[in-house]
Amino acid sequence: MEAPEVEYAEVARAESERGELVLRERRPVDGGPTSLELRANGIFVMDTVEVSTERAMAHAALALVDGPRAVLIGGLGLGHTMHEVLADSRVEKCAVVEIEPALVEWMRAGLVPDGPTLLADERVTVVEADIVAAMAEAHEASYDLVLLDVDNGPGYLVHAANAALYEAPALTDARRILRPGGALVVWSADESPELEESLRSVFSEVRPDRHDVQLHDRDEHYWLYVARP
Repeated sequence: MEAPEVEYAEVARAESERGELVLRERRPVDGGPTSLELRANGIFVMDTVEVSTERAMAHAALALVDGPRAVLIGGLGLGHTMHEVLADSRVEKCAVVEIEPALVEWMRAGLVPDGPTLLADERVTVVEADIVAAMAEAHEASYDLVLLDVDNGPGYLVHAANAALYEAPALTDARRILRPGGALVVWSADESPELEESLRSVFSEVRPDRHDVQLHDRDEHYWLYVARP
């Protein structure tokens, strides 16, 4: 079956030292439902059509610990992971680290559905910073969960400098800031033996989970890498 013909309308655009960030609306020509798409330097990052893996990331992480009181999310995206985390009444604190100020501004301005409501939640703190630096500066045993959804995975980097996030020093910081019984979950668009190897060099328990989804009428699968000290 052929994919429906679509048109795109730019919603917002920003430039930074990392390049171009574009939020655009996807409009089916046949009048079907519209959706939003986020691109960085021309690379597809995520959209509002297929969000099951972002939600699965949150659910999988929240199920790992008995008391997920404090959660750190690396990557704001379009807010779907944060939305699911905040839906859990056990969560008392949700810190979101996002390197692109424009994306935070678009959320606050309501260009992303539910953005203002999500960021107004009193449990939310947004930090505009590199997640690698933020984890290095965080106090030991600060979080019950650390969720990393910064790229399309280590094999599909949005920015080349992000490679450091999937290497032992940054992963060691992720382990250091976890409370006893805590867990790290990393989202990846594809299976990554290299990431699994790096995780196993730092964490005693590592489990790759495959999630099958449909993306624009195509069968796809994504991966969640779960690691525990």
